[in-house]
Amino acid sequence: MFKYISADELADLIKSPAVPAKDYLVVDVRDDDRAGGHIRGAHNAPSSVFLARVDELVRRTKDVPTVVFHCALSQIRGPKAARIYAETRDALQAGGEDKPHQVYVLRGGFQEFQSKFRHDPELVENWDKDVWDVEYM
Repeated sequence: MFKYISADELADLIKSPAVPAKDYLVVDVRDDDRAGGHIRGAHNAPSSVFLARVDELVRRTKDVPTVVFHCALSQIRGPKAARIYAETRDALQAGGEDKPHQVYVLRGGFQEFQSKFRHDPELVENWDKDVWDVEYM
């Protein structure tokens, strides 16, 4: 299945020597609500088409040992996508067609991540204060 990862743990992973898309991948399953910024290097796999494209994502990431999913709050879309992805990869691994891997969900989603790291260009890109409410102005 999947585990949860905190914003601080993900920030540490991104800033570590680990290589994005090789050692780890962040998968953003937000749809139109992705406007206003995203985690640097995150792959967008919109929840509206996720189920139809999960096999392609698994094929492209089967050598990536750590995959982190998130949506805006990581309450529904992120965990659902992580579960589907993990079940698909686990089935392949059980058949000897995949390597050991860990699937995570970002606790608090992008909302919590951007609230802590929105001003760090190593972690967040294309952040737009107008999208994220007047309290940040």
